[in-house]
Amino acid sequence: MRKTRVKKGVKGGTSGDLGERKLIKLMQSHLSVMPDLPVPFGDDVSAVNIGGGRVAVLKTDMLIGKTDVPRGMSLWQAARKAVVMNISDFAAKGVEPTALLVSLGLPRDFIQKDVEEIARGLNTGAREYGAYVVGGDTSEASDLVVAISLFGTAKRKELVLRSGARAGDIVAVTGFFGKTAAGLRLLLDGYATSKGLREVLLRSVCMPNARLCEGLALCRSGALSSSIDSSDGLAWSLHELARMSGVGFVVNKVPLADEVRRFAEFNGLDALELALYGGEEYELVVTVKPKRWADAEMAVKTAGGRLLPIGKATRDRQVLLDVDGEKSPIEARGWEHFKSKI
Repeated sequence: MRKTRVKKGVKGGTSGDLGERKLIKLMQSHLSVMPDLPVPFGDDVSAVNIGGGRVAVLKTDMLIGKTDVPRGMSLWQAARKAVVMNISDFAAKGVEPTALLVSLGLPRDFIQKDVEEIARGLNTGAREYGAYVVGGDTSEASDLVVAISLFGTAKRKELVLRSGARAGDIVAVTGFFGKTAAGLRLLLDGYATSKGLREVLLRSVCMPNARLCEGLALCRSGALSSSIDSSDGLAWSLHELARMSGVGFVVNKVPLADEVRRFAEFNGLDALELALYGGEEYELVVTVKPKRWADAEMAVKTAGGRLLPIGKATRDRQVLLDVDGEKSPIEARGWEHFKSKI
């Protein structure tokens, strides 16, 4: 892989030096803010008022072959994943997707079968969540690029932002963590495990699922105070909720998948590292009003999912892990484009 060098005389360094999050802040500093913006910059989605208390909700995200498609993932799976990435952010806000546009950058040497596989993957992903591909654009590129623009509508008052958590709220997640990180270790780093466990871990990488039903049910229940999609990792998601809500968290139960515990023990890895910092889980990380916990739990159960309490929000703005009364910081790190490596 070519090394990134700091160019002499270039203010601020290169995109590789800055990283995705600083680049986004830099871009935002040069943009005019729309008056009465329903969702602030930095949340999972964007939105525009369309009258009658409703908003048009927009999301765009792209999949790049080099950074998002590991060896062993088919083009069909990659195209489907590109849709799931976007749907997951709608799930975090409680928005039902309607339509999506797709912009494709295709290498010159792709054959007809490759293009058909991508098209089928896009359609499968969209229809799984009740949406349709309604158009897009295609261009030549040096690497595979699948850029999705997702559209839906919602009641403004039902949108759950990242900024509403309060001290005392229960922090919870919609599933267990670490399987994707473990699966990537299998694909990229040559680690080993049993055949059955390998299939489970690789499926987490190649066939992710967005928690749309759970997100819609939770947001409509009125029990949530904040919500975020966990695609950048559990630790980073907690820090983002803490930062935007002005609170901290004490996590007393990491939602570690049993398969990850077994994989880590067999390979001499840190299971908590995989669960906290892996990324691409597409679970929801939410905070629930204490008096509404039963409502939230029932809403998710009715939607066919589960809600796992992992800790509480605090006035202290630290994000801590509490193990048998001993607290230690959870680092603010996770997946970041231009810095993380596949």
